[in-house]
Amino acid sequence: MAKAQHAPDYRPVPALLRRLREEAGLTQRALATRTGIPQPAIARIERGTVIPRVDTLDRLLAGCGEQLGIQERPGVGIDRTPIRALLRLTPAQRIRVATREGRNLERLERSASA
Repeated sequence: MAKAQHAPDYRPVPALLRRLREEAGLTQRALATRTGIPQPAIARIERGTVIPRVDTLDRLLAGCGEQLGIQERPGVGIDRTPIRALLRLTPAQRIRVATREGRNLERLERSASA
């Protein structure tokens, strides 16, 4: 069965682009001149009415003196099944599980030091 894909969250893009443009001391028109991307398109991206393609965003960021980067997401490759199972338990059930696992660890520690 295929793993469900989650849609990327593009909400930070407008604010990020606006902040970086302003920090670079650029108006939308100046950024348009630097990148060749029309000023009205930049305005739509900054308002969040348009989601830019990756190459467009890369050009805009480069115009602001920044660049896109790839970063590994924390938690990728972690099996969350046990975590989800614990979260379905009541607090009292979680305490019982933790107590039982604590006893198991104590037994393991005793047998390792023997």
